[in-house]
Amino acid sequence: MTQEYAAGPVAALRRIAFLLERGREDTYKVKAFRNAAAILIPMPPAEVAAHVEAGTLTSLSGVGASSAKVITAAVRGELPERLAALEAAHPGPLVPGGRELRAALKGDLHCHSDWSDGGSPIEEMAFTAIELGHDYLVLTDHSPRLRVANGLSVARLQRQLGVIDAVNDHLVSTSSTGEGFRLLKGIEVDILDDGALDQTEEMLAKLDLRVASVHSKLAMDSAPMTKRMVAAIRNPRMNVLGHCTGRLVTGNRGTRKQSQFDARAVFEACVEYDVAVEINSRPERRDPPTRLLELARDTGCLFSIDSDAHAPGQLDFLDHGCARAEAAGIEPERIVNTWPADRLMKWANRWRDG
Repeated sequence: MTQEYAAGPVAALRRIAFLLERGREDTYKVKAFRNAAAILIPMPPAEVAAHVEAGTLTSLSGVGASSAKVITAAVRGELPERLAALEAAHPGPLVPGGRELRAALKGDLHCHSDWSDGGSPIEEMAFTAIELGHDYLVLTDHSPRLRVANGLSVARLQRQLGVIDAVNDHLVSTSSTGEGFRLLKGIEVDILDDGALDQTEEMLAKLDLRVASVHSKLAMDSAPMTKRMVAAIRNPRMNVLGHCTGRLVTGNRGTRKQSQFDARAVFEACVEYDVAVEINSRPERRDPPTRLLELARDTGCLFSIDSDAHAPGQLDFLDHGCARAEAAGIEPERIVNTWPADRLMKWANRWRDG
C-alpha cells in the first residue's frame, strides 16, 4: 500500500538532500536534489503537475531521472521511495546520549555558506536552522587569508552583511515560519602567526559574534603556538576559540595530528578574557580531545557546542557535540548557546561598554 505524502515535491527534494548530508553521503547526490528543488520553487504547481502527467520532468534543466521520480510521487500525494528509504536509514538522533542538552541548545555559533567553502546559499542554511528548532544561527564564513576556502575580503564581508539583513527581513515579512528566529552576523576568523585576527577591527566590530581558529602552521612548536593562541584570546573582539587542536581523526581528508600547545595556559586565558572553548561537533574533528575537554571543564571555561556545518544537513551534527559535553559532565549554563539571543549578544559584545 502506497503511503500518503502531503508536503509537496520541493519539501521532498529538500528533505532528501538534508538526510543525505546528515548521513555524510556523496556531495554530488545532494546537489542533484537541491538543484531540482531550486528549479521547482518558482514554477506554478499546475505547471509542475503538467510535466508529471506528460512525463516531461527530465526536459527541465537540472531535473534528472532520480529527482523526477521523487517529484512525480510527491505531486501525486505519495511518499517518494527514495525519501522513505533515507528516513529509515537515518532515523532519530545521530548518536545516543546528550538529548537533554541538545534540547537546551538555542542555536549554533559556527556554520558556513557558499560564500566561502560551504555548499548551500545563506537562506537555505537559515531555513534549515528554523526547521531544526533553532532560535538563532551565526553565519561564520572564513576570513581572507584562507584562500583555499574562498575567505571573505572586507568588501565581500560587507556585502554579506547586507544579505543577512535581507534574509532576516524576508523571514519577518513572509510568514510566521521564522518568527523569533535571527540569522546573526559572524565570522570564522583565522588566527595569524603572531596571534592577530585576519580581519580589520572595523569589520570585526560590525559583527554579532566571532569564532577564531588556527588553520595554518598547525605543526608550530608548542611555545610559539601557545603565545599565538593566547594573543588572539586577549583580543576583546574574540568570542569563541574554534577547534582548538586542529586535529582530524577520520574522514575523506585523512587524519592530522593535533597541534601542540600549553593547554592549561590557553584555557586559563579563555577564563580570564571570557572566551568560550568550542566543542566542535564534526565527527572527523572531535575537538577538543577528551583529555583537553576535561581540562577546560576543570579550568572553569565556558563552552560553545557548534556544528561547523558546511551544508544544511550538517547542522544536525550538534548531536555529536552534545553527547560529548554530557559525557564530560559540563553543565548547560556554561554552554553559551543555551543562552537566549539577547544574553548571548550582550556577552559577545561586552567590549562595547568598555
